[in-house]
Formats: sequence, structure tokens, C-alpha cells
Amino acid sequence: MPRLMIVVASTRPGRVGLPVAEWFRQVAQDEGSFEIDFADLAEINLPFLDEPHHPRLRQYQHEHTKAWSRRVDSADAFVFVTPEYDYGMPATLLNALHFLVHEWTYKPVGFVSYGGVSGGTRSVQMAKLVTTSLKLVPLPEAVNIPFVSQFLKEGRLEVNEITATAADTLLKELARWAESLAPLRAKAA
Repeated sequence: MPRLMIVVASTRPGRVGLPVAEWFRQVAQDEGSFEIDFADLAEINLPFLDEPHHPRLRQYQHEHTKAWSRRVDSADAFVFVTPEYDYGMPATLLNALHFLVHEWTYKPVGFVSYGGVSGGTRSVQMAKLVTTSLKLVPLPEAVNIPFVSQFLKEGRLEVNEITATAADTLLKELARWAESLAPLRAKAA
């Protein structure tokens, strides 16, 4: 079974990203196409780019980088659960992406974004620029949750039918792309 890494990008105290990501994890588990790796960047706590060598060399010096590398390398697809900060993606997500190069290659990535009126879409647009340079394949299907606070009930996310359908569509496309890109990943390894 392919492995889907769900990455929680926000690390702020009281963040909305955790209940959003927990909701999506449950949807993905129920859908059943993937083994799930839930990667909370607040728990992973990567420092700001502290490796002395460029990540393309894979000469990692620090255990936190080696652990992150193993985890990302073992994934076949990704979903980044991200807010929008000042019209862009969180620095924590950008940092997590920049720590590695080869481990991301030829894997599909989808986005679950949330926020106010834009639903985090500007964050996703910025992230797509970075992910394509790492040879990730960003999908057009996405889950965007505008005015996310209206869907939070006692710390849990309760979505409408449109959002639920978007999540199901995204998971189906991720499974299709993960399978289609597997030969490229095998050759690259």
C-alpha cells in the first residue's frame, strides 16, 4: 500500500491546522488507499537550515535531518495542510521543503488549505512554485476551506459536503498519481 505523508505546516500555539489535519487524516484512513504518516512540523521541530552541505549532496550531518530524510523518502505522496500567512506559505513549510532535495522527487503533492476569504489559496500558489522545483508534482485538485472558523466545533473540524467531496477527489487523484509516478521514482532510486 502506498504511503501518504500528511504534513501539518502551522506550528503556532492554538493553531487551526491541527484540527484540519486531523480531520483530513481520518478522511484518508476511511478512504483506505494509503498507509498514513502524520507529520506535524511542530513536533518534528526542524531548526532553520542548519546543514553545512547543500541537500542535493545528501551529506547530512544532523540526526534531525537524517530522520526527516528517511521519513520523506519513504512517502509516495504528500498532502500539505497549510494556512496562509501574509499572502504566502508558512516559513516552517518552506524550511521543511528546503531541508531535502532528492527525497521529494517524482511524488505527487496535494494541498489542504484554510484561512479567511481566500481559504489559503495564495499560500498554495506560492508552495506550488517551490514544490515543482523539487520535482514534486502538485495536483490541481485541492481542499480549500475559506472562513475555516465557522467549521470548528469544540476543537474539531466539521465540514460541509463541498469540502468532503473535495477531500475525496484529492485522495483519489493522489492515489492515481502515486501509482503512475512509481516507475520514475524507481528509476531515480
